[in-house]
Amino acid sequence: MAELNATPPNLPLAPNEYERQYQDQLNNVLRLFFRQLSNPGDMGGSTLNLNLDTLPTEADFADLRLGDVYRDTQDGIQDGSQMLRIKTST
Repeated sequence: MAELNATPPNLPLAPNEYERQYQDQLNNVLRLFFRQLSNPGDMGGSTLNLNLDTLPTEADFADLRLGDVYRDTQDGIQDGSQMLRIKTST
């Protein structure tokens, strides 16, 4: 999962003529930004909305990746609700 809350950086202003220092600074700023985008990190939140009709079930377990959420339609039925589980092993 990428860091979705990464703020785009303020890019340095270009000089009128080519300067190596400017190019190096620009490359460093962009490298840090792209690293933030591709770095899985902690995500915070107070709510999570899921459409239970579109979530896979334990019948799809073999096709799920580690960390995917699925509905346990066999074990988790208690007064009409179903347990959500996370695939942690193959």
